[in-house]
This record gives sequence, C-alpha cells and structure tokens, in this order.
Amino acid sequence: MHIHILGICGTFMGGVALLAREMGFEVSGSDQQVYPPMSTQLEEQGIALTQGYDPASVAKQPDLYVIGNAMARGNPFVEHILNNQLPYVSGPQFIHDHVLKDKWVIAVAGTHGKTTTSSMVAQILDYAHMAPGFLIGGIPENFGISARMGETPFFVIEADEYDTAFFDKRSKFVHYSPRTAILNNLEFDHADIFENLDAIKKQFNHLLRIVPGNGLVVYPADDTNLADVLGKGCWTPSEKFSLENSQQTGWHAVLHADDGSEFDVMFGGEKLGTVRWNLLGIHNVSNALAAIAAARHAGVPVDVACEALAEFINAKRRMELRGEPRGIKIYDDFAHHPTAIQTTLDGLRRKIGNKKIIAVFEPRSNTMRKGSHIDTLPASFAPADEVVFFQPPGLSWDLHAMAKRMPQPAAVYDSVQEVIDHLKASAHQGDEIVIMSNGGFENIHRRLIEALS
Repeated sequence: MHIHILGICGTFMGGVALLAREMGFEVSGSDQQVYPPMSTQLEEQGIALTQGYDPASVAKQPDLYVIGNAMARGNPFVEHILNNQLPYVSGPQFIHDHVLKDKWVIAVAGTHGKTTTSSMVAQILDYAHMAPGFLIGGIPENFGISARMGETPFFVIEADEYDTAFFDKRSKFVHYSPRTAILNNLEFDHADIFENLDAIKKQFNHLLRIVPGNGLVVYPADDTNLADVLGKGCWTPSEKFSLENSQQTGWHAVLHADDGSEFDVMFGGEKLGTVRWNLLGIHNVSNALAAIAAARHAGVPVDVACEALAEFINAKRRMELRGEPRGIKIYDDFAHHPTAIQTTLDGLRRKIGNKKIIAVFEPRSNTMRKGSHIDTLPASFAPADEVVFFQPPGLSWDLHAMAKRMPQPAAVYDSVQEVIDHLKASAHQGDEIVIMSNGGFENIHRRLIEALS
C-alpha cells in the first residue's frame, strides 16, 4: 500500500512516515520550506520528498493520503484530493488505526516538556530491556530517530493538544487511547485555534475520559489548571509529583544541586533512588519525576529508571550545544512560550553562575505572532544579561516597544544577518548564547558559528 503524506517534514508527520515505512507501506510525501532535523532524518531514511504542493508532482497515484494539520482549504493538493474524492485520513487517525492497536500506550501531554519527558520514558523502558516503540516530536539523542515500532506492546507517544486536521478539530491526543497518561502542565497556548484557556481544558478533559480504569494519570500537584481539569472528572487512579514535600504523599525530589543535576527520588515519603545526570534545570527534575512514575506503572523499578536517566541525552533542539567557537557556547533551544523561556534560562543560570547569558529570540509561533504573550514575555528573560530579538515579517506587534521595557540591554533586528553581526561584535570568550525558536531561523546557528570562528 502506497501512502503519500502532506506536510511530511512536520515533527509529528515525519514520525508517521518512519512508522509507516517500518510497517511495510510505500511512503512518499510533500512539504515546503523544510529544515533540519526532520528533513535530514527523512533523507537519511530514504523517504522520497517532493517540494511544494503541486498534485502533478506525484507521479504514482497513492492508495491513501495522510494529511497533516498544517494543511488548510485552499492548498492545491488538498483541493485536488477533495475534488477527486480521493481517500484521505489525518495523521493521528492513521496512527490510531495502524500503530496503537493492542498497545500499552504511554502518552505525554502538557504545554511544556512533552518531547523531553517522552524521550525520558522511552529511554527508561529501553534501558529496562522493554524495547518500546515511540513517536516523539523531536529526535531523542539516545535513539537518533524520532519514531520506531518497537518489539513489545509498550508505545510512548508525545500527545499534542493541537488540532488534528482541517477536517477534525479535536486535539491530536484524543486519538491515542493511552493506558498511562502524563499531564505535565497546562497553560494557554495555540491562540490560533483555542479561544481561551477553558477551551484547552475541555480538550484535556476529553483525554481523561478515554484513560481506562486500570490505567494511571500522572500530574503535578501544584498546577491549578490541571486540578480544575481533574476536578471535572477523572475515572482513573492518579499519582501526583512535585518538587516540594508538602503533600507528604506522591512523588517528589530532594535536590543535591541547585541546577538539578543530582536529586533523590521520593515516593510516599520513602527514598527510592537517586538521579545523577547531565541535564540542567528544575523543570527537568519535574519531567524526570513524571517519567519515572509512568515507567513504574509499566513495570520498571525506580532504581532502574534512575540508572537509565543517568545515561539520558536530551532531544535535539532542547538546549542542544551546537558549537563553541572562540570559547563562546552556542545553544539551540525550542522554547517559544514565556514559561519555557524562563525555565530554560533559569536552569542555565543555576549551572554557570555569573557568566554572561545572551538570549536570542524569534517570535515565530502562531500564539507569539498574535501577541498573546506580550505581558509575560519580558519577565521570562530575567535570567539573561542581554536579549536580542529578531522581528520577522508580518508580526502583529512592535518588538521595539517591548525592548524598551526590558530590564537588561535589548536589541531588535529585522534580518538574521544583523543579529549575527551584533553577536559577533558583542560576544566574548566565556559567554553563553541561547538561540530560541520553534523554526529553522534561517540556519542562524551554523552561520553564527562560522562568523565567530
């Protein structure tokens, strides 16, 4: 059976492509304005990619089209499929029908930390010789690939609340039927599809409705939005996690280092293990507690999970060190929400002390471009010593006005080359540059490394 995937270079759809090919499907796809790591992964896996959405560019008629949620009415390929009554399905529905049947699904949902926590769970299960399958919205470095079928019934999936397709406006995660569900956190995001926070809460409530009574829901003790969601109905046993021990029950951590590089794992007041690893940030300690709880539900002892995390390497584009020209460290990070920005920079600050941090930010997400985070964005950069903004075309609000509100020096540039020129002039040995964007950012990481070299 031949499937053709529209939007194949999306982080989710690229994983769909890998799983489909592993199952024996003939796979091809279309996309545009592609960038690594997904474009590179598809190329390495030998999956045919057509640039653009011209139906005539596909020489062989597929048996089924799998349509990504970036596709909309008016797209020439979408119109071709509809006008000719060709068979099509969404990516999540394809995964539900062909991949997740008879699986023990561990789904990781939440506004932040989905990719990292999913990668942790997959690493723990793999270290415990449980050979899980997984579909993750990034490329976990421990595996070097974003998706695989696995050799056992266990399957880890990053459970996104974004909508499924132009013809299915439910959140993706309602298609996954998890037995173990991690709800990492919940804040307002995706302003292009959700009117308000209550609309997102409703989708999370839909997710809870399909977790079975013999499953498990793992969630943070101190997230009031998730408490509201669970208060509207939860029919599954649950376990809380927290960095504090105020609950005297559930999961919590006792830190041995302020940067989160070493901590004890406690459950019900009892120490069950210690994690020593290379990750930084208190947010990653929370991610680890959630992953350990979920893996324990699947049968992995906590001490084994702690050993697994000692060997954990975060996914690409999650504080990924891309180079160190002239003693200046350059990181690539996917953070694009104020909370993620703040926790990432705070983790780095705790690790490096008084060294200079330069944050470089591209407001690229639909929510950011609509200006939904204008009020909270300045404070999120507080751990940085300097902030450099790139103002992309068509931004609906004025970055220059925001720069004037920043407590630290801040600059705004209209071109990536200007950003690079600024950093080349201002960065010195020992500085740490964190480049934050959920897009390709015109290859700024490679170009900056070359300029500084």
